[in-house]
Amino acid sequence: MSRAAIATIDLGALKHNLSIVRKNAPYSKILAVIKANAYGHGLETMARALTEADGFAVAHFEEAIAIREIYKDKPVVLLQGFADEIELALLLSLSIEPVIHSFYQIDILEKSELTDTTSVWLKVDTGMNRLGFAHADMLTAWQRLNAIESLKDRVKIMSHFANADDKNHPGTDDQISLFQILTKECNAEKSLANSSGLLHWPESQLDWVRPGIMLYGVSPFKNELEDNFDLMPVMTLKSRIIAINQIEKDEAIGYGHIWKAKKNTSIAVVGIGYGDGYPRHIKENTPVLINNTRYQIVGRVSMDMICVELNDDYKINVGDEVVLWGEGLPVEEIAIQAGTIAYELLCHVTARVKFEAING
Repeated sequence: MSRAAIATIDLGALKHNLSIVRKNAPYSKILAVIKANAYGHGLETMARALTEADGFAVAHFEEAIAIREIYKDKPVVLLQGFADEIELALLLSLSIEPVIHSFYQIDILEKSELTDTTSVWLKVDTGMNRLGFAHADMLTAWQRLNAIESLKDRVKIMSHFANADDKNHPGTDDQISLFQILTKECNAEKSLANSSGLLHWPESQLDWVRPGIMLYGVSPFKNELEDNFDLMPVMTLKSRIIAINQIEKDEAIGYGHIWKAKKNTSIAVVGIGYGDGYPRHIKENTPVLINNTRYQIVGRVSMDMICVELNDDYKINVGDEVVLWGEGLPVEEIAIQAGTIAYELLCHVTARVKFEAING
């Protein structure tokens, strides 16, 4: 049997979401975050569709190289920076802009032969406590970078929010205030707002905004869906029914027999499982969409299949399409049922799922 599981990637929706970014942050340049294989959507496919973005941000060197091969002139920012002299030399040869988050990187820069086309991003830690210069070290780092002749006036500054998925968390306002204080005297391009920042904290919209998850049509906030912001889901994960079985009352199905029928019922077997990236520990009664109607998963998710209970008067056939998340069924809702976040579900779709781009 051919692969039943398909991830449909709507490039029209992606471009629409980029327009929502532009609408909400009209005075900032857009650094589209496409790390982690563009949040599971396909790095190169997403990059080629995001022609209206002003630049791109990635996490790993290989991702940066792939984007540079597509765009020769747009800024490409490597969020984790470089680890040694060899990586720095490769970055510079491709005009990739590294994030500088530690003094050992500055030591390497001071010993390197930089060109006057080099730009770097100084990362200051305003509360994430992960990467970045501490408050007390920020000015020293700024001064040392600007003392490098080829970097003069080419040092940009960024920070990263820790709690912006919660609109009511006071930490985000504190981070914005601290960033403003620390960088007040620095004549540089600056970036602070991620997806949640640019949607809810307009004061964080500086020279650059860095949208990630909202580009893919997912709300960056807890317990809010994408349609609250006029976003459109880019990925719709689908499969199809491969069997319909009649189950008698008290019969159990699937591994572990964790579910028993409360009445005589019909069960649709769908060709998708945790081998495709659908979460194994999803809650029972999680919805799927068949012919625009919601039905519920029953029993344990297996590697290749899930089971769905149908209603008494179903008009469903073997081969009918089943939507696991995406258009008509928000991935945020499925993430709650799985006890995780939408980011993880999108990134965990496996290579055996067929990806199809539409509306390109």
